[in-house]
Amino acid sequence: MSDKQVTRTTSARIPTKYGDFQLCAYTNTEDDKDHLALFLGDIENTENVLTRVHSECFTGDVLGSLRCDCGEQLDFAMQKIAKQGCGVIVYMRQEGRGIGLSKKIEAYNLQDKGHDTVDANILLGHLADEREYSLAALILKDLKVKSIRLLTNNPTKIEALETEGIVVNERVDVEATVHPENAQYLMTKAKRMNHILSINDNQDAHQAKDQNEPQPTD
Repeated sequence: MSDKQVTRTTSARIPTKYGDFQLCAYTNTEDDKDHLALFLGDIENTENVLTRVHSECFTGDVLGSLRCDCGEQLDFAMQKIAKQGCGVIVYMRQEGRGIGLSKKIEAYNLQDKGHDTVDANILLGHLADEREYSLAALILKDLKVKSIRLLTNNPTKIEALETEGIVVNERVDVEATVHPENAQYLMTKAKRMNHILSINDNQDAHQAKDQNEPQPTD
């Protein structure tokens, strides 16, 4: 358990194509970033709240980059929460698995030269994954969520939240669409970062590339 603190500074209604969410901004004692909570329905003192702890990905979330599945995961979480009528997305400002946007763009160049996402980060002098989830846990506690069903493929995220006192009663799959641009990325997450995905060996990745031809974009 940590001695870090978060403070809810403001909130507002956010109408989306999936319904009206409430967006809360948080400051904290560890960095100068505004981390966020986007929620729908009555989550206070509620058990088994459908929850996504999502790390910021400008390229995927905003630009719709096909290099990763981040934007798709965020959209999937919003849809699932809207369908249930209750849930929360904790949006953590830890871009590029914690290395920042500029370094992530540098890592993309290394990936284009044949390195996977893990080795690219390491070649830039970083860990494979520098994210941490103590602030996310504090945000969930501030929202008075009693227990969660976590939308994730990453067992490490579950362990990190549980270490911080969050009760995770279920893991909910977030399966990605496999296509030529992200097949290797997804395979790396499964093989080297222990994510629970159906892509689990080189043959799967190559088959995904063969079966999905690149589509023209506007």
